[in-house]
Amino acid sequence: MRKINYSRLPAYMQDGMRRYIENGIPPGSFQTAVLSNDLMGAFRRADDVNRLAMLDYAMFLHNEAPCGCFGSPEHVKDWIAQGGLAGLLA
Repeated sequence: MRKINYSRLPAYMQDGMRRYIENGIPPGSFQTAVLSNDLMGAFRRADDVNRLAMLDYAMFLHNEAPCGCFGSPEHVKDWIAQGGLAGLLA
């Protein structure tokens, strides 16, 4: 399995996304909205840096994130329940 490159995301947001993807640890409300495909919710919860990084989040999800971990609230819930990549590979 190839290594996921989190560097496209703002530095202070990378650990939360890493914990979510790799171990299924729920992220904060902004990242949950992004992962759930809730555009309006994501913009409501975004700080100034994340608001400007929305295209970077989309590119990260498209190019780096496992396809089962984003796209709808159900995908996010299931990803957390399985324990992320660690649970998928166990």
